[in-house]
Amino acid sequence: MLAGCSGDLSTLDPAGPASSAVAQLWWIMLFGSAVLFALVLGLFFLSLFSRRLAHVPASRWIIGGGIIMPIPVLTALLGVAFLQGEALFGARADAPADVIRVQASMWNWDIRYGPENTGPGSRNILHIPAGQTVEIVVSSTDVIHSFWVPRLAGKIDAIPGHETRIRLKADKAGTFGGICAEYCGNGHSAMTFSVIAHEPEEYRRVIETLPDAQGST
Repeated sequence: MLAGCSGDLSTLDPAGPASSAVAQLWWIMLFGSAVLFALVLGLFFLSLFSRRLAHVPASRWIIGGGIIMPIPVLTALLGVAFLQGEALFGARADAPADVIRVQASMWNWDIRYGPENTGPGSRNILHIPAGQTVEIVVSSTDVIHSFWVPRLAGKIDAIPGHETRIRLKADKAGTFGGICAEYCGNGHSAMTFSVIAHEPEEYRRVIETLPDAQGST
């Protein structure tokens, strides 16, 4: 179980503000569920070993233990979920330093840099500047796919004939794994990509060396 807390595709090993919001929410939800579990177990053992509670009507157990007791914990968890959700979807993110277009197809990710999909391109390798927010405009040429970089952000669908947007930010330079998170056919499991976060100066140099036509780099 602990092996799932780290690794290239682990949401619990965040490398950016949006993924940190996901990880924090996960830990808070785990703690909240543990509190509820402990409270329920406590009531269970009290009912087993306390003679005074043995005569409490079932309706009181349902109302007190099943409705009233969870309300404070669930209310707190709901409030945290709303606050973390804003961070996840980029409500508090910086203005994007660049806009990158990602087009999904069976079984590749074609990436274009520059305005209106006219700049240089790469395939299955997404280059971003470390420490800066970039906006990813996602679409699809065939079926619904899902763009997901677990260590940097949540996931967003790639929909034919429609553009969806998500903001990515890597706290530091490095390479991060990305996958398609929506089953899209026999090649789904191999539909992966890499995100390389460069220092800003290096990022510009790399983009300038990419070919104008879509292809591997």
